[in-house]
Amino acid sequence: MDFYPGFPITVEADPMGFVYGKGVYGPEPERRNLNQIRASLLNPDCNGPETVYCIAMDVALKEDQEDLIARNLLYGVVTYAKGQLGDEPVRSQGHIHAVSPSCGASTCEVYEIWDGEAYIYMQQNGGDDAGDCYAVYGKPGDVIIVPPGWVHATINANPEQNMTFGAWCVRDYGFEYADVRRHNGIAFFPLMNRHGLMGWKPNERYTNSRLTLKPARTYEDFGIRQGVPIYQQYRESPGLFEFVTHPQMFLKLWENYHP
Repeated sequence: MDFYPGFPITVEADPMGFVYGKGVYGPEPERRNLNQIRASLLNPDCNGPETVYCIAMDVALKEDQEDLIARNLLYGVVTYAKGQLGDEPVRSQGHIHAVSPSCGASTCEVYEIWDGEAYIYMQQNGGDDAGDCYAVYGKPGDVIIVPPGWVHATINANPEQNMTFGAWCVRDYGFEYADVRRHNGIAFFPLMNRHGLMGWKPNERYTNSRLTLKPARTYEDFGIRQGVPIYQQYRESPGLFEFVTHPQMFLKLWENYHP
């Protein structure tokens, strides 16, 4: 991988999966196939890789397990296939984080790109008026934060290689797909042209939306240090990601938030 995440792990491409290094625990990965996400694609009948992405939720150093459980904090690892889904790059279907019983709120997610290139797409609302939409480009080492309550989807921005990221989220996470599925997808479909460049096609099922393309920013306002693995930052300052598990306690961070 191009970026070391702070603990030993190897990503396998065929079949997609993970090998946990010494002192690391993690589950048997789950694999999402093309048929599971067809309804949210621009062309539901498209061809593409059978396994779209592979996900392992709750990956960490064994010595940190007790503390992470006590904090209700969870680290997930995901790798995406290379290739395309018809005219679209390989991507997820999009969802909103459900209200977590532990905090009574929708929660955020903190992405860290490890390998490849990504767009983290997010839109303000799941209703007909999607509001402000962002496609944030990330390369290895970049951090991107999706705020609570926003629709978001992950996109492999380079169809020539797999893309892998890690992310902090709450342990009692849940996903809501109803709004995205009711609109047959997110508010902007990412498209690859014959030169391999990405464009964005508005989803006509939304009445209003505004898309901004931008690179990943730094997050000093969240106390995150650029270039330092977010897992390492947790180990050095265990309370740093409390805004993930208790977003309602950090309302000032979310007021007028811009990715």
